[in-house]
Amino acid sequence: MDLFEHPEFRDHERVLFRADGRIGLRAIVAIHDTTLGPAAGGCRMVAYPATEAAVADVLRLSRGMTYKNALAGLPLGGGKAVVLGDPRAPGKQTLLEAFASFVASLRGDYWTAIDVGVGGDDARLMSERCPYVFARGDRTQNRGDTSYFTALGGFVGIRASVAHALGSPDLGGKRVAIQGCGATGSYLAGMLAEAGAELVCADVHAPSAQRLADQHGAAVVAPDAIYDQEVDVFAPCALGAIINDDTVRRLRARVVCGLANNQLARDEHGEALRQREILYAPDYVANAGGIIYSSDEIFGENDEARARRRIDGIAETLQTIFERAAAERVSPHRVADALAVERLAAGRAGETP
Repeated sequence: MDLFEHPEFRDHERVLFRADGRIGLRAIVAIHDTTLGPAAGGCRMVAYPATEAAVADVLRLSRGMTYKNALAGLPLGGGKAVVLGDPRAPGKQTLLEAFASFVASLRGDYWTAIDVGVGGDDARLMSERCPYVFARGDRTQNRGDTSYFTALGGFVGIRASVAHALGSPDLGGKRVAIQGCGATGSYLAGMLAEAGAELVCADVHAPSAQRLADQHGAAVVAPDAIYDQEVDVFAPCALGAIINDDTVRRLRARVVCGLANNQLARDEHGEALRQREILYAPDYVANAGGIIYSSDEIFGENDEARARRRIDGIAETLQTIFERAAAERVSPHRVADALAVERLAAGRAGETP
């Protein structure tokens, strides 16, 4: 595998591999760009089928964090980490402790946090070995649940997307398909239900979907059937690459806006959505609520009111993206990428992004 020629490499500043055969640790930290500040992004623990899959994932995710932080107006760069392994298997604590020591050795060039397979308790455990951990969800410091604020950003994004595509932000009577009923998907479902939306949900873990049915009257469908639902909004809230050659043809929604990272399997799938007149809200814009809120921990601050104002600003950012995309006749994700690159260029030139 030639890392420099990897299609997702795209001029990463550093990609670090850490292995410890004594405990079975295999981890990768990708630092994409630190123009605007130290790299920040979560650590996910996944039983990848091969190292190549882990590399592709961490490279895509770290670049996404650069763009997410830039468009959120945060003084942070983009980074991400993956620990290869089953988060449900014995030995998780030992692996994360060793990983935390590795992150500590980077002396703040990269800040890590929760992600798939790594929760708040895990983050608190890592913080005992490493000062560069945020989004711990430590309630003793009056910090709320980061997943809630991620969902809040998604809710703001859905209202903005519906307003642009359908003429009004009112969600009353709108049908929304939620793919993934974990913490963020569940919070989002509650917000949508309170706003009067009708929900259809699916999850590979059937009890999670059933919980939303019990709480909010959501209809439950099989995981693969979620793409075929006649809805106003399709909200991906699980893993990425779910808009692909197969699913892009099956979607029966007017809007795609959700919380999952890297929803497009390839860039051309964004254009395929545009050709089908399906409005796509770039994922790293819509799901920025969590990093907007939790990054206060990096700077030793705790200003929830300011974080909420910044999360509300997601709507304005998306509106700018949608209008420019319509004028240029391109997919919104290409405009979002271009805006992020413009902010990075301004930062390199010493200008205020």
